[in-house]
Amino acid sequence: MAKKDKHKKKLPLVYQPFGFALSWAGGALAGLAFRKAWKVIRHEDDAPDALDPDRGWGEILLAAAVQGAIFAVVRSAVDRTGAKAIARSTGVWPTTDKGGRD
Repeated sequence: MAKKDKHKKKLPLVYQPFGFALSWAGGALAGLAFRKAWKVIRHEDDAPDALDPDRGWGEILLAAAVQGAIFAVVRSAVDRTGAKAIARSTGVWPTTDKGGRD
């Protein structure tokens, strides 16, 4: 096995702690972005909870849709930025498959 092939196989394992830290930071950033977005959309500090009996379906589903969109965009941006940083520093893309996390 060539040295480069060996390096390619080990990189995804090495990338895991880095990817975990990026995901955690991305989740925190997405949560902050969602709170700010919700304040702009509804002029409220807190988004509705799905189990809140005083909130309607429309409000609950709007909050869920906005939150999901923000988390997906932030997660993709963080994942892509991390992968590009690893590729720039090592010369190897950090995942072996073409598929994403999902």
